[in-house]
Amino acid sequence: MKIRYSSDADVCIIELKPGIPKDSIDLKEGVILHLDQDGNPLEIEIIDASKFISLDEVSFSLPTAKPSGATQYASS
Repeated sequence: MKIRYSSDADVCIIELKPGIPKDSIDLKEGVILHLDQDGNPLEIEIIDASKFISLDEVSFSLPTAKPSGATQYASS
């Protein structure tokens, strides 16, 4: 997954997986879900991103396996 932000255009793109978008769905004005040829989500585009998201801090968590097989989340 990749997150890109253009301050010039004030657009944030959250790429869920690589691919070529073939279709899109407007989830809300300025929030677009791009789909591949099979209708699977590829990326989320947020226009006028600074109105919707805080760009001061970006954090994420990734699942990691514990020795017992249980899942925990590591933050970054």
